[in-house]
Amino acid sequence: MQFENNLTFAKKLDEEDILKNFRNQFYIPLINGKECIYFTGNSLGLQPKTTQDYVLNELEDWANFGVEGHFHARKPWMPYHEIFPTQVSKIVGALPEEVVVMNQLTVNLHLLMVSFYRPVQQRYKIICEAKAFPSDQYAMESQVRYHGYEPNDAIIEISPGAGEHAVRTEDIISTIEQHGNEIALVLFGGVNYYSGQVMDMAAITKAGHAAGAVVGFDLAHAAGNIELKLHDWKVDFACWCSYKYLNSGPGGVAGVFIHQQHIADKRLPRFAGWWGHTKETRFKMEKGFEPIPTAEGWQVSNAPVLSMAAHKASVDIFDKAGIEKIVAKGKLLSDYLLFVLEEINKSAKEKMIEVITPADAKGCQVSMLMLQKGKEVFEALKQQGVIADWREPNVIRVAPVPLYNTFTDVFTFGQIIQSML
Repeated sequence: MQFENNLTFAKKLDEEDILKNFRNQFYIPLINGKECIYFTGNSLGLQPKTTQDYVLNELEDWANFGVEGHFHARKPWMPYHEIFPTQVSKIVGALPEEVVVMNQLTVNLHLLMVSFYRPVQQRYKIICEAKAFPSDQYAMESQVRYHGYEPNDAIIEISPGAGEHAVRTEDIISTIEQHGNEIALVLFGGVNYYSGQVMDMAAITKAGHAAGAVVGFDLAHAAGNIELKLHDWKVDFACWCSYKYLNSGPGGVAGVFIHQQHIADKRLPRFAGWWGHTKETRFKMEKGFEPIPTAEGWQVSNAPVLSMAAHKASVDIFDKAGIEKIVAKGKLLSDYLLFVLEEINKSAKEKMIEVITPADAKGCQVSMLMLQKGKEVFEALKQQGVIADWREPNVIRVAPVPLYNTFTDVFTFGQIIQSML
């Protein structure tokens, strides 16, 4: 598509947008009495207008039924988590039995590493990207220490090349091949939180398996943002949060994927809890854990219904919109943003912005390395009604989200930036 950096063109794209009406299903925050340009859906997604009703229904059923709500609520609480796999599996490219909604992201990562990080004397190392999200770093550090290893030895980090901002897939693959039979686990963020780079998960998984390692991904910045085919890629496990692109509220319930080849394997160790125990005998309250032969077998506790109700409100919107259409619009929005930023650089006497997000490996997020006036521009953006995200030392992260952002948002953002620079 031939882009144009003008309001008429942006409005034309908005008018042609088949998802345009979904914006009306979200609350847009106000700044100075006007709807803001909200570009931080990669940090916290906006609230669907239906969320209050979904949560209120559960509060009403709690008031009306008490404990009997587990059986007689409009959506009975005891099997509440079972309403998600069919819908969520579409978002992450999985089979329904490979998906379960539970806990929070890092809790799930730890639970999965109990099962899938199984170091032995020679094969004990983890390969990951340098400067992974801190919570992932802490999880990996604590897990290797738990098994008696030192992080500086057991964790191999792959950095971008000199003068580059993205990790090259060929560097990941060559590092995996180089360390071969030392590797127990390959664990990457599906989308790097800082640069917005989308990792080649299919290639990484293939290389990891060829080396005899287990492969997993943190999809915090990927789920609901990019196309995922976890089952087809043969990823061993993955986890994600729901409060970013999945719009399920601060600290919202998270999700887990475990490949079909593993879900019924009772030999895999796990930290067990009663909600993962086979349903037929769960309430006999007997000793001896018998896991459900699906991803549900990794559950430890019963459903957090109020959080799950908020999640359900958002997942229903995803189901109506269709993940393929959401991904397609997200790509077009970020492509238009890249075009607008390049136009700003062309009009300036010297380059003002360096985009560190790879144009051919991105989702919704575009990370702008500010070569001048970075913090000054960021602070001024909010005064002009734009909510973006600052990352030290001088990066502004911007994420036009397809369900509620518009091409006019992107154009207006560009005009504000240009006026400041």
